Amino acid sequence: MRIDVRRWSAALVSALAVLGLVGLGGPVSAATTPSVPWTWGGNSYGELGDGTTTARPTPGPVIGLRDVVDIHGGREHVIALRADGTVWVWGSNVQGQLGLGTTANVSRPTRVPGLSGITAVESGHNHSLALTATGTVWAWGLNADGQLGDGTTVRRRSPVRVSGLTNAVAIAAGRDMSYAVRADGTVVGWGRNAEGQLGDGTTTRRLTPVRVGTLTDVVGLAGGRDHGLALRSDGSVWGWGANAYGQVGDGTLVNRTSPVQVLTAGVAELAAGAHHSYALRTDGRVWAWGRNYRANLGDGTTRTRRTPVLVRGVSGAVSIGSGRDHGLAVLADGTVRAWGYNAGGQLGDGTTLNRSTAVTVPGVAHAVKAGGGGQAYSVVLVDAGTATPAAAPPR
Repeated sequence: MRIDVRRWSAALVSALAVLGLVGLGGPVSAATTPSVPWTWGGNSYGELGDGTTTARPTPGPVIGLRDVVDIHGGREHVIALRADGTVWVWGSNVQGQLGLGTTANVSRPTRVPGLSGITAVESGHNHSLALTATGTVWAWGLNADGQLGDGTTVRRRSPVRVSGLTNAVAIAAGRDMSYAVRADGTVVGWGRNAEGQLGDGTTTRRLTPVRVGTLTDVVGLAGGRDHGLALRSDGSVWGWGANAYGQVGDGTLVNRTSPVQVLTAGVAELAAGAHHSYALRTDGRVWAWGRNYRANLGDGTTRTRRTPVLVRGVSGAVSIGSGRDHGLAVLADGTVRAWGYNAGGQLGDGTTLNRSTAVTVPGVAHAVKAGGGGQAYSVVLVDAGTATPAAAPPR
């Protein structure tokens, strides 16, 4: 989730500040200080950004980037935003999701050409998004379901502009769909819609943005495999789309083609995995719901949950993220907790054991943001003032 409070009305910003969702000085979900990405887990496509394709079940820094302010993990690729508004990527590129004009994988951070003035980035499974300071959105990568929003289903190896979208203030992405919050607090979506993941009351694929239900006052979004989540300024959570595992969170297993309310208040941030959802409470605890066969929910069980339950072992959280089947939380003291599936070492505890409650990720201190992860890896941001010294930025 990314909120650019400079573009919201004064009344809405004040309401968010009262809720503790934002400070009046800037967005809560971006790193508050220049930061270094740290990664761990599977690395078959170079998604750890360390110049190799060797898996690493313990954390380490991505060399060369010390001023990152936003970061997100796709299925097997990572997208990062530097403080100067440039976008950097690494990992799998088989669908052009790195935006480099090729389909060659990259194992070290590489700048996406042609993008500047960017204020937020996001990743789907095999596509990427970038939000500009002027409210336009650019997209690239796989486009089989129209998830790039350019009116076509043509794969794009370089960024293209999302058609007709000029006033976006936040972005999110799922497997094959994309979302944006507009300056008036409404939400639009585009791409795959077979399970209702665009929330427009239909199951019709959309190649350009359409409005998601009648939601208003939205300040945050998250996209799962085939479901979406929205956070309103009153701290309530709404969900829609695929619901076979309870990932929408309304107590049913019925797909929802329009948004339904999940939580009434008290939420500060959202994240979503393949078939599960997370909500960071304003008290620093984390709710989870949906599929739990790999201990994705961190509640000490492997039982699917149709309504929210608390993640055990997490308190004082300030940022959350999700991989395909695992979760991450950055705590106020700068430590990181992880839970769920761990076959690729994505929990960072040096093992490949699944964890049904949150465990501390050893070796990481002064973390500021959970960037989530993908199929088998994780990424967080660590305060650059305390991180391992890095080499000069890559070209």
